[in-house]
Amino acid sequence: MTSGPASLLSAQVRAGERSAVEVVERHLDAVARIDPELHAFVTVLNDGAVAAAAAVDTVVAAGRDPGPLAGVPVAVKDNMCTRGVRTTCSSRILEHWHPPYDATVVERLTAAGAVVIGKTNLDEFAMGSSTENSAFGPTRNPHDPSRVPGGSSGGSAAAVAAGLAPIGLGSDTGGSIRQPAALCGVVGMKPTYGTVSRYGLVAFASSLDQIGPFARTVSDAALLFDVIGGHDPMDSTSLDRPAPRTATVVGDGVDGCRVGVVRELYEDAEPAVRAAVSAAAEALAGAGAVIEECSIPEVRHALPAYYLLAPAEASSNLARYDGVRYGLRVDAPDVESMNAATRAAGFGAEVTRRVMLGTYALSAGYYDAYYGQAQKVRTLIIDAFRRTYEQVDALLGATTPTTAFAIGDRVQDPWAMYLSDVFSVPSNLSGDPAISVPFGSDDAGLPIGVQVLAPALGEPMVVRVGAVLEAAAPPLGQPRLADRALLGGSSEPS
Repeated sequence: MTSGPASLLSAQVRAGERSAVEVVERHLDAVARIDPELHAFVTVLNDGAVAAAAAVDTVVAAGRDPGPLAGVPVAVKDNMCTRGVRTTCSSRILEHWHPPYDATVVERLTAAGAVVIGKTNLDEFAMGSSTENSAFGPTRNPHDPSRVPGGSSGGSAAAVAAGLAPIGLGSDTGGSIRQPAALCGVVGMKPTYGTVSRYGLVAFASSLDQIGPFARTVSDAALLFDVIGGHDPMDSTSLDRPAPRTATVVGDGVDGCRVGVVRELYEDAEPAVRAAVSAAAEALAGAGAVIEECSIPEVRHALPAYYLLAPAEASSNLARYDGVRYGLRVDAPDVESMNAATRAAGFGAEVTRRVMLGTYALSAGYYDAYYGQAQKVRTLIIDAFRRTYEQVDALLGATTPTTAFAIGDRVQDPWAMYLSDVFSVPSNLSGDPAISVPFGSDDAGLPIGVQVLAPALGEPMVVRVGAVLEAAAPPLGQPRLADRALLGGSSEPS
């Protein structure tokens, strides 16, 4: 098992070998130097982060344990509420909104001793696959700044890949953690729906949204999941049971595990991606897993079903942005005109497109034909996964069909953009956990991610399989935009 930078930093801070203030200031310095070009962050919490780190050092000096993430800098996607710190969802409509409370995951990070150093860029309201839909400009891929980092959690993925934070949080509605993790060459996990509280997550599609970790190693992703997971009475969709524990099983291996390689989750990918999946399957076989080819034809219907269900839920959730209660208000002679003017000024093109699509799918005369039909397809997909998991313990496929594409390449072609999520959407519809692990690169040196899926509450299995893949993965070159010293674990500036 590979120890991660977050675990090592926490151990050093808890032992008094390094101060949390030193660790946080070192990362903030890297943000100041690298992020003007990378643009992973929307807001950087310089003074607040140093003050929080000083509080951790005070706890250590008093002989108490600050928690398993003591002094570890964390990058948090800017659709999670932070008390008194603006939470924009990368949208003009919330550009100046300062929530009066913390999201549950932020509270749990703080309780574990972690230090939030900034809020990261995303596709507006998490609607996108490239982080180009941000009202504040695109984030760049650290491996090639002319390319996208993926989306919608591209800011968090890029920050972790570039060494600006050892760990980060994203949200995954249709692949928005796993897809950017694959394109940026880091680990990204979507937990089982309901295992991580959504309280304080600004809603996109409530039956699909799930918060999860980014990290540079599987062990750090497991550590972060264990901190943020668990029942929350503030979230009505939270599972009323303890979340699975994963950090203690990361090194358990896969000897005797049955892993199905899903044809529909890799056969339409680029040759380099298909080759990576085949090599990953061979690596698992070499570690003692029993590999089986399998087919789940129903997942081919996941993308069209998702792009009816998610916009329909978004249409409902975004109705609250009316210029009356909070956020942007554009004055007009009457309420109806004010609503229209506020939304026209506040929402970008992709959000507008999806709200219109969702409203249409929910409208009288079309509900059964579109939204109702999509829900039936979702049930078919859930049943298909359930039947498959009766035969295997985990599934393997590609995370994305391609490596990172050029900025601007797909902006004018929404369907090409949506196809970026074709392998990740199915597990959002089923609600099951999945993890993306870096597994080599293409001829241009761009990262490739392979995806491990498991049945509900199967997070221990996905991290066990993921850790074996991580250990067997071909080496990945360091990003061009990065603090190389922090990536290498050094405390000295690059």
